[in-house]
Amino acid sequence: MTEARFYKTMEDGVECLLCPHHCHIREGGRGACRSRKCQDGKLFALSYGRPCALAVDPVEKKPLNHFLPGTRCLSLSCTGCNLSCRWCQNSDISQVAPEAAESSFVTPEQMVGLCLQRGLPSVAYTYTEPFTWWEYMHDIASLAHQAGLKNILVSAGYVEKEPLNGILPFLDAANIDIKAMDEEVCRKYCGASPEPVLENILSMREAGVHLELTNLLVTGVNDSEKQITDLCAWMADNHLQDIPLHFSRFFPRYRFTGVGPTPKATLLNARDVALKFGIQTVHLGNI
Repeated sequence: MTEARFYKTMEDGVECLLCPHHCHIREGGRGACRSRKCQDGKLFALSYGRPCALAVDPVEKKPLNHFLPGTRCLSLSCTGCNLSCRWCQNSDISQVAPEAAESSFVTPEQMVGLCLQRGLPSVAYTYTEPFTWWEYMHDIASLAHQAGLKNILVSAGYVEKEPLNGILPFLDAANIDIKAMDEEVCRKYCGASPEPVLENILSMREAGVHLELTNLLVTGVNDSEKQITDLCAWMADNHLQDIPLHFSRFFPRYRFTGVGPTPKATLLNARDVALKFGIQTVHLGNI
């Protein structure tokens, strides 16, 4: 096991400082992401070096439509997520502990070597929540950066400032999934708050990271005109109209199967709202 970063010891365990949950983890226990464990008074990253998913994807699948378009990226993932979205599309790897998913041991050096051997220009940390396997992502990203490869983050952005700042020097592009603008909705359905995510988007923008944003419009949850308007107004208020915005169509999955897919009319209306706020590029996904 690899000792984790970003925690402090307590009398009865540790406090994880990776994300805003600040999980208080007692001896032998794990955090909300299931992949960080307290043992012998220390916090360990259980999924380090154990990718459960590895593929070569078109970069547009991330989705990133305006970063190295037409190229492919090495996409990798370990188990773990610090959110609990009821409609999770990858619940079989994001909502389970590392030992519950099939994996192979791959060192950061081997991962970068694989990318170079295949002639791929970038590495994407994706499918689950990469910040929950921060140490592995960081070690690969630093080596990839030295090798002239680009690093792509696909994330919900729910992380504390120190871990974010620790990866920013190596980060070239990111797609951040904004779950909802409403605090109550976001907490009820995803177990998180939108505010840290919005702050982190601004930090990435300031650091010069190429950004694209995704908003999955879930039927009856976050697809109201008010929530769409709130998102677009926030982007306009923060001068982010040049950032591509992806509205994606929801399909029933995981623990949220009682409603139908997002009506296409909802996505078309969302695009109209975004354009009225001056957002220059709007993509509709999953249609």
